[in-house]
Amino acid sequence: MKKQFLEIGKIVNIHGLNGTVKVMPWCDSAEFLCEFDTLYRGKDHIPMTVAHAAVQKNMALVKFEGVDTPEAANALRNTVLYMNRSDVELDDDTFFFQDLLGMTVKDADTGAVYGKLRDVLQTGANDVYEVESPEGKTLLVPVIPQVVLDIDFGTDCITIRPLEGLFD
Repeated sequence: MKKQFLEIGKIVNIHGLNGTVKVMPWCDSAEFLCEFDTLYRGKDHIPMTVAHAAVQKNMALVKFEGVDTPEAANALRNTVLYMNRSDVELDDDTFFFQDLLGMTVKDADTGAVYGKLRDVLQTGANDVYEVESPEGKTLLVPVIPQVVLDIDFGTDCITIRPLEGLFD
């Protein structure tokens, strides 16, 4: 099941004296995080209106409405921020990694279940799915067209055809 609110970053520090916070992005980029007009604070998803956001190095500097002092900003330190899925329009072949976590990974030819997707590793050349087998073993699956054949959100299943020797 797709979550409505997705983790997008964490407030790690304050910046300056006007209540601006420094946010470590947990998304593709700090630029993406800065595109939102509203972010949501904590597991209760309390809406916070973004007055201004900018990128500094690989971090986002965010000024929230109503947070006007260093003390108020410091009180937000270590807070996880969320985005609302409804605030983003994705292409049909694009999805959030968080939507994949927990999906069953099975063999296209035999139907054998390899396990559940535990993590998506970004290696540069291509992503790698980290799959936990029923025996607790970690399997690494390269996300390339020859291996990952189908991702079906309706059945919560990823169908793969492992290259020869991949799991040996």
